[in-house]
Amino acid sequence: MRQETAGRQMREPRAMCDRHASRRPWRLISSGLLSPILMVLIVGVLLTGCRSQKASADPAIEFAKIPPAAQGGRERVDTISGRVVGARPGQQIVIYARSGPWWVQPWPESLIPIHADSTWSTETHLGFEYAALLVEPGYRPAATMDVAPAPGGAVVAVNVVKGTGPVALAPTKPLHFSGYDWKVRTIAGDRGGLNNLYDGDNAWTDSHGALHLRIRQKAGRWSCAEVELTRSLGYGTYILVVGDTSHLEPAAVLSMNTFDDWGGAQHYRELDVEMSRWGDAANKNNAQYGIQPFYVPGNVFPFKVPSGTLTHSMHWESGRATFKTVRGPSIAGVPAVSEHVFTSGVPSPGQETLQLLFYVVASETNPLQKENEVVVEKFEYLP
Repeated sequence: MRQETAGRQMREPRAMCDRHASRRPWRLISSGLLSPILMVLIVGVLLTGCRSQKASADPAIEFAKIPPAAQGGRERVDTISGRVVGARPGQQIVIYARSGPWWVQPWPESLIPIHADSTWSTETHLGFEYAALLVEPGYRPAATMDVAPAPGGAVVAVNVVKGTGPVALAPTKPLHFSGYDWKVRTIAGDRGGLNNLYDGDNAWTDSHGALHLRIRQKAGRWSCAEVELTRSLGYGTYILVVGDTSHLEPAAVLSMNTFDDWGGAQHYRELDVEMSRWGDAANKNNAQYGIQPFYVPGNVFPFKVPSGTLTHSMHWESGRATFKTVRGPSIAGVPAVSEHVFTSGVPSPGQETLQLLFYVVASETNPLQKENEVVVEKFEYLP
């Protein structure tokens, strides 16, 4: 009987609180141990404590509509909605979707209002999981998170759910180039201020084994190219032999970079060699080396490349990234067209992979006019 009673006490704390508040003082007063005045004070304290326990229930977030589980992309959106129990005036909702890292939705720093009936709703890009945060006024959400958000500080409550239905992964096209396996992007992506289309047919290898990347019109829009290594290589020397890029239009960008979707704490471990005038025909520099974040002084080194075949190399080691560009198909014994060393803010390895992108940037003065193509003759990695 004692064990059973103890079990009931643990399962029914509020009921026991009510019983104690209503019965125990009467037993004490009936026994003559307490005066009536003291008994009234005790009863008041117990009842106040029980009411406080009930009133201080934690706020909770509920979902009414959960989008599908799918790999994210700017072109795929759906509605996510729900309600909040116990929200205070001024509090708002923040939504994250996980596709690689957690990305705030639907845009950076988005805050979702809670309506008078306690409901909330917003568009979101798709992800494998979704997180709703109840936050205090003035909260500014991080653009990305490497781990699921958790309550604490200005984050009052969090509810994380899996997307509905079977997981839908974005299709990719396999490609073999220079002895490595690559994935060709086939869904749209937001780069350079535009929502660029990516077409698997814009990346291919020819009979000599060279990789071709193309920008072309498709259904009235520019479609671009992106290929990504299927595995991470880490520290070492990355070498790319690239055909002539001096003919590229100002709004075209050839980017060769490392990128880690999970590396938000280290600015996605991004190291860049990029060929572009960034939409400005008057720009005398048509190339740059860079580390992220780009807005930090000294993190971008612009230069000018000549016509003809060039070899770009990046030697990545602890605390140091050395970039070099030379004429011709080899870096051995050839004077540098450009060279630069970064020693501040250089990331350490993680899950980054090498990406080759050929895309379009927004430009009012020099928008893209015609099809562009580049040839990457060779990729080499030296540990």
